[in-house]
Amino acid sequence: MFGGRTLKTGISVFFTAFICLLFDLPVTFAVITAIVTVENTAADSLRKALVRFPASAIGALLAAIFFGLFGLSPITFALAAMLTIAVCVRLKLIDGVLVATITAVAMIPEFGDDYFTSFFTRLGTTSVGIIVSTLVNYLLLPPDYSERIYGNIKDLYCEAADILEGTADILFDQTKMNYTSMQRRYRQLTIKLEGTYQLSQYQREEWKYHRHSTNEMKAFSFAQKKLNILQQITYHLGNLQHLELNVNAFTKEEKEVIESIISSIGEILKTPNHEISVEHFRQIEQLDEDFWKWKDEHIEHPTKYRHHFPPETILLYEILSLHDVLEELADVSERRYQLIQIQP
Repeated sequence: MFGGRTLKTGISVFFTAFICLLFDLPVTFAVITAIVTVENTAADSLRKALVRFPASAIGALLAAIFFGLFGLSPITFALAAMLTIAVCVRLKLIDGVLVATITAVAMIPEFGDDYFTSFFTRLGTTSVGIIVSTLVNYLLLPPDYSERIYGNIKDLYCEAADILEGTADILFDQTKMNYTSMQRRYRQLTIKLEGTYQLSQYQREEWKYHRHSTNEMKAFSFAQKKLNILQQITYHLGNLQHLELNVNAFTKEEKEVIESIISSIGEILKTPNHEISVEHFRQIEQLDEDFWKWKDEHIEHPTKYRHHFPPETILLYEILSLHDVLEELADVSERRYQLIQIQP
């Protein structure tokens, strides 16, 4: 029901409120700070905490100055917010801008007659929130993104296979509605791929501060190789998205060969070990032999523009390029399988 980050936020709020109430300190600033400073990784939490404390001090100081000049008025809030943002950006305290601005504007209504005491009280409560959330993020429920990464990679390979096969159908059927749908699926694929790379970065940073086994590192390294290969596959899929074949670009027999190879590539992408069959190699060898012949036979004769690479040539080239990537994928998967087999 609750994710790790949600639980850590609740725990941070509890301990922050507990400490503030124990020492009779204002709770609101500290709790708000604890909520907005829980990060995805312990590395982020520690790194940003070092930025947020001086940024919060700047926000508190500017709020005290403008309250002293203008009292409780709209201009006080506006100037405190704007100057806090500007100063933090100028000093490259980007990660502390949000907390500093919240500290500045939230403490203005609570100023008492003693500015000095109010300043240090508000800064102290904000610091409590930062420290507690950082410790909770570091010590409790360290995030593990590996399962999400592995699951995403599996889904992405299957989705890439479906997009490849769907794109081939569109190229030969020229269906406009399906083309729009396939473009959308391709964009979603690239977005999810980028998100998986981000999760991988989070996992690397997390392992800087928490123990992990050699097997975990090997599995993660294998996943990264598959992810990099998937990025190459996505690149070739993107090239296919913009092709427009002539209606009679290929003969019936040629279409059957191309569709058979594309279907085979899709099956290899979906298979966990990505093993390439002998039949697939045979078809690729035949396609490779026919590539230059087809290139000469299907010369485009445009009336307005001269294209050095007609769509038919590009299609065949991309299929052969995808196969090259598949060979790398199969080799990586085979070496990973052998490594697992020899482990005690």
